[in-house]
Amino acid sequence: MSRLQSKLEECKARSRKALISFITAGDPTTEHTIPALHALVRGGVDVIELGIPFSDPEAEGPSIQKSSQRALENGVGLESVLQMVQEFREKDSETPIVLMGYLNSILSMADFAEKASNSGVDGLIVVNLPPEEAEDLQSSLRRNDIDLIYLLAPTTTEKRSVLIAEKASGFLYYVSLKGITGAGHIEVDEVASRIESLRGMTDLPLCVGFGIKNAKTATEIGKFSDGVVVGSALVDLMSESVDVDLTAKELESAVSLIRQGLDSI
Repeated sequence: MSRLQSKLEECKARSRKALISFITAGDPTTEHTIPALHALVRGGVDVIELGIPFSDPEAEGPSIQKSSQRALENGVGLESVLQMVQEFREKDSETPIVLMGYLNSILSMADFAEKASNSGVDGLIVVNLPPEEAEDLQSSLRRNDIDLIYLLAPTTTEKRSVLIAEKASGFLYYVSLKGITGAGHIEVDEVASRIESLRGMTDLPLCVGFGIKNAKTATEIGKFSDGVVVGSALVDLMSESVDVDLTAKELESAVSLIRQGLDSI
């Protein structure tokens, strides 16, 4: 069982809703990333998604696009992202790290799965990788105890949802909005209905992201999901500060409020 699977099993056993956070590696500076990761854990985050900067992040809204561009300008690539994970692991051997990025970045590194595993990576989300083309990568990830996590959208058909549920490991990531990250208003009843339908297809934890910006929204979604993903709101917070310590404190405070909301369910 991978570290990610163990953590989500632990959450289930404790009736705890998983809080998953996203930030972009190397944004707003490379010095911010490690303190930010530890601050998220102190604030009550269970799983961390760490974005691999990419020049054309097609699924992302303006906030994450800008964060990716800032990180690229700071010279951050996949190699340095893995170094950051390795540095985080020096003080935290328990919190799962899931990398999120695009296929070109992953294919640019030979022996990616082995190197990622050695760095302490536990999961991978490849936004633009369809399950029909994932077998080679998935096999190498499986050999290295890394879960390949798939996105499901409101527009995903039932037939395709079944296929994705069969291929996925770790958890299923349901995208609550038709569009880019950080956009729009969540139709909670529609998301709840879709999550209920997906439960008939898989025993994997079902986590919901896109559009979750605060404790209120997280709590609404957490009532019927196994976890929530908060990204753009945290990226926006980080973009507004240049002081590393202050940013870490603000992140810890922000996620602790969401944690409190989820714990009230």
